[in-house]
Amino acid sequence: MLLELERIYVPPGQKVLLEKITWQEFETILEELGEHRSARIAYDNGLLEIMTPLPEHEVNKVVIGDFIKLILEELDIEFYPLGSTTFKNQIMQQGIEPDDCFYIQNEAKIRGKTRLDLTVDPPPDLALEIDVTSRTHPHIYATLGVPELWRFEQGKLQINVLQGKNYIEVEFSPTLPDLPLKDVIPQYLEQVKLSGRNKTMKAFRAWVREQLKSK
Repeated sequence: MLLELERIYVPPGQKVLLEKITWQEFETILEELGEHRSARIAYDNGLLEIMTPLPEHEVNKVVIGDFIKLILEELDIEFYPLGSTTFKNQIMQQGIEPDDCFYIQNEAKIRGKTRLDLTVDPPPDLALEIDVTSRTHPHIYATLGVPELWRFEQGKLQINVLQGKNYIEVEFSPTLPDLPLKDVIPQYLEQVKLSGRNKTMKAFRAWVREQLKSK
């Protein structure tokens, strides 16, 4: 399998699909690919997707993730960011690597852990996917039980919450309530291109503080 993987080249923004991959093969592929790689994976009952993100994808991921961290800091809420950690559940035959993710409500339950197993550990409370390359797999997140899924696509932010087995789009994040983030985050993301990251983050922090002060 290692030789086969070495022959696979996935250009940025593209993906490959491998069919009839067993769980053991999936585990082996993860080991061979290693943790320090640019490719993202998704596994759904034997179907394995390997995708390499575009630079635009990575920039949006990092900046939106920074916005989330900033809000949680201003709210004085403990959280644990885990980036593109691989989340998998053998019983459910599902695996995914979000662009970014956060333990918030369940932060204390996984604090200090270096390995997570979703057959016993809770899933992240909030996952972020950047859809520049259209790879989001809502049904995998739903199956794994991720309560909140953010999707950023074509300049728009979508906030989804899990109800039953499906996600429904909502106006406000239940984790970060009463903040009009669907409108504001895309605006500040564009501002990064004009003013730079640091100036934009300072402006965003000032906006968050003003919003919280008025609540």
